[in-house]
Amino acid sequence: MAAGMTFGNSAPDASPYADEGPYGTPVVHKKAGLTRRGKVAIAVAGVAIVGGGTIWFQVHSAAVAKDEKEAAALQIQMKKLELEEMKIRNEQVSSDKKAATVSAEKIQAAVDKCVKDSLGQVDKGYGAPPRSAVVADCKQQYETADGFGMQAAGSAQAVGSEGGGGINSPALLGLVAGGALAVAVFARKGKKADA
Repeated sequence: MAAGMTFGNSAPDASPYADEGPYGTPVVHKKAGLTRRGKVAIAVAGVAIVGGGTIWFQVHSAAVAKDEKEAAALQIQMKKLELEEMKIRNEQVSSDKKAATVSAEKIQAAVDKCVKDSLGQVDKGYGAPPRSAVVADCKQQYETADGFGMQAAGSAQAVGSEGGGGINSPALLGLVAGGALAVAVFARKGKKADA
């Protein structure tokens, strides 16, 4: 009898080739996919990623909301500072106008007195100065004596009449905004250093 062939109830040969199929050793197909431990690891990782992402989003949203509140408070502070600065500038312009007006009134009163005192000499005879010369002489005398007051009056009127004077100049607003930004940055660095 040939090796590896059995008939009836006889015991199979102990030949190493006894379990072979027609094409060699049979391949045992395992089920494709992950083991139970792999599935649990993927589920735990997914839950950790989703949970961590949710927590990060909440923390990030809270930080953004806090930053927005701080920025709004900083803008309010900047507006208050701008208003205070505008009030100070307006008070200064107003006081300059008042001083210029008072100075101009004093000069006008002095010129009127000078003209009134000199009117007795006007047109009295040959070689006497005409009225216009007396008025011009008095104006020149008192305006040069108090030239600073007239300059202040002129500058106060110029500032008051100009629509875009120094109060709303972009450079001034830029300086105020830059100063407020610097204060905010240093305050924030101080908070981070304390934490």
